[in-house]
Amino acid sequence: MTRSDAPTPAPLRPSATLLLARDTEAGPQLLMLRRADRGDQNSHAWVFPGGLLDAADRAAHPHCAGLDDVAASERLGLAAGGLDHWVAALRECFEEAGLLLAVEADGGEPDPGELAVLADDWRLALQRGERTLAQLCEALGWRLAVDRLHWIAHWVTPLGMPKRFDARFFLARAPQGQEARHDGSEMVDLRWLGAAEALSGAAGVQVTGPARSLLDQLAGFADVAEMLAWAGQLGPISPIQPRLGRLGPLDPQGGGRLAPIPPQHPAYPEIGRIDPQGAGHALAHIAPGVAVPLSPDRRVLRVTAPNGSVMTGPGTNSYLLRSGGRGPADEAGWAVIDPGPDDPAHVQSLLAAAPGPIRWILVTHTHIDHSPAARALQAATGAQVLGQRPAHPEWQDTAFAPDRPLAGGELLELGPELTLEVIHTPGHAANHLCYRHVQERLLFTGDHVMQGSTVVINPPDGDMAAYLASLRALADRVEGPQGFEWIAPGHGFLIPQPARALELLIRHRRRREAATLAALIRLGSSPLEALLPVVYHDVPPQRHPVAARSLRAHLLHLQGQLRVAEAQGRWHVLP
Repeated sequence: MTRSDAPTPAPLRPSATLLLARDTEAGPQLLMLRRADRGDQNSHAWVFPGGLLDAADRAAHPHCAGLDDVAASERLGLAAGGLDHWVAALRECFEEAGLLLAVEADGGEPDPGELAVLADDWRLALQRGERTLAQLCEALGWRLAVDRLHWIAHWVTPLGMPKRFDARFFLARAPQGQEARHDGSEMVDLRWLGAAEALSGAAGVQVTGPARSLLDQLAGFADVAEMLAWAGQLGPISPIQPRLGRLGPLDPQGGGRLAPIPPQHPAYPEIGRIDPQGAGHALAHIAPGVAVPLSPDRRVLRVTAPNGSVMTGPGTNSYLLRSGGRGPADEAGWAVIDPGPDDPAHVQSLLAAAPGPIRWILVTHTHIDHSPAARALQAATGAQVLGQRPAHPEWQDTAFAPDRPLAGGELLELGPELTLEVIHTPGHAANHLCYRHVQERLLFTGDHVMQGSTVVINPPDGDMAAYLASLRALADRVEGPQGFEWIAPGHGFLIPQPARALELLIRHRRRREAATLAALIRLGSSPLEALLPVVYHDVPPQRHPVAARSLRAHLLHLQGQLRVAEAQGRWHVLP
C-alpha cells in the first residue's frame, strides 16, 4: 500500500565500518566508541569506528597491500571503486580511534610510538580534508594492510530515515602495541568489551541496529582467530535493510516509537506490504483494539482481540473486508472474518473500526477464541452468520449456529470488491474453513496456519492425516489464477511466500512424525508419557501437556498407516 504522505527517500551514502578485535585473558574484546551529540539519529550511539567514503580514498589504492580495486569491486558486486570501502574503513578507524593497520616498506609493523606522535598531527588534518591517507603513506613509505580486513556484513538504512547509509562492515585483528584514543570531537568515549558484555549493557554501553546484530554473531567465539576463521569462510553477503515500524506503547491515534525493524522480526514482511515507501505508519507489534489497514485503500483491516496468551500468541485476529466502493453510505457493506472471543470490548472495537455496515460474519472454526463474539456482533448489526457447526464438543463454541452453513468449494460474491472462495481445511478442527480473497490474492487461514508457531492437533476433532492433506492441497494451488500471495493468519502478522510457509509446516510435521517413529524404535513399547520428552525435547516442559495432544495425533496417523499399534496404553512399532 502506498500513501501520498510518504517522504522522498534520503539518498544513500556509501560508508564503511571496521570492527577491531583483540585477545584478552577474559576472551576476545571489540573496540566500541560513543558518538558525540550532533543532533541527529546517531547522537550518543555506541558504534564501531566508521564513516562515509571520501573521494580522496581512491588516491590510496596504489598504497594498498594484498588487494586491488578489481578484486575488491568484484567481491562487493560493484563495477569499480570497491577498494574505497577498505580504505575508508582504515581511515575512519585512524581518525576516530588513532589505530592504523599498515605495514612499512620492508613488511614490518610501524613503530607504535612513532604512530602515536604522527596520529596527533595527522588525524585532525584528515578529518578536515586538509590531508589524505595517500599522502601519509607517501610521506612514510607505508602500505595499508587492507588484506587483513574481512568483509562480514552489508546494512542499508531504512527508507524514511533522515540520513541513510549503504554501509559495509569489516572485521580485523587490532594492531599490536597501538593504543586506542578517541578523537574527542566525533567520538567522546571508548571501550574494549566482549561481545556478550556489550550486549548486556555493561559500562553503560547501549547498542542497537547493526551493532547489536554483529555482536550477536560474534558473541560465541573463544578467541580472535576463531572470529577471523569464521569471517574468512563467509559466502556471498546480501544487503540487510530494516524497515521503519512503530513500537508501543501507543498513543490514542495509534502512534508509538518509530524504530528500524530488522528482517528477522515477525512484522518485517507486513511492513513492506503496507508501507513500502517508509512513511513510518506501520505497526511493528500487535496492538489489541487497533484497526490496522492491510491493503490499498483500506479494503482489508485487522483488529486483534485482547486475549493474548501462550495458546493465542498476541491475540486472535479479526478481519474486516470491504465489499464495495468507498463513501459515507458504503451501501455494499463489510464482512468480518472470525469475530473472536466473547469479549464486549473487542466487539466494540470491531464496530468502531468498520467504516460501513457489517453485513456478514464468517467463521473459520468454532474454537472459543474465534467464534463466540458472532452472537453479540450479529445482535448489534443484524449481519448474516456463515460457517460450520462444531463436529465435536471439546474446546468448542457449541452454541455456534450459522444462519447459513458453508461447504468447501463455494464462491461467495459479496460485492464488486469482495469475492471469497470457501476452502474446507480439516485437521486442526473438523469444521475448519479458510477463505481466499480473490481480489486481494489473500488467504485467511484461522488456525490452520499461524505465524511463528505450529498449531495443536487435538484428536478426535483434530486429525493429523487430514491436517497434512489440507496443507498439501493449499500448497499445490498457491500459484495460478486460484492461488494467493499472502496468508492472513488467525494469530500474528501477515505471512509472505505462502508456498514456502506451507512447505515448512509440512516438513516440520514430517520431521516430528519421523522423530516419533525413531523414539518408538529406540525405546520399544512405550506409553505416550514416555515418548513425550523424547519427541518434544525442544519444547519447554511447561508446554508438554499441549504437545501431548499433537503427539497423540501423530501416533494415530502412524497407526492409520499401519506403522504402529497401541495395546493397553502402550505404543509399539509394527513389523
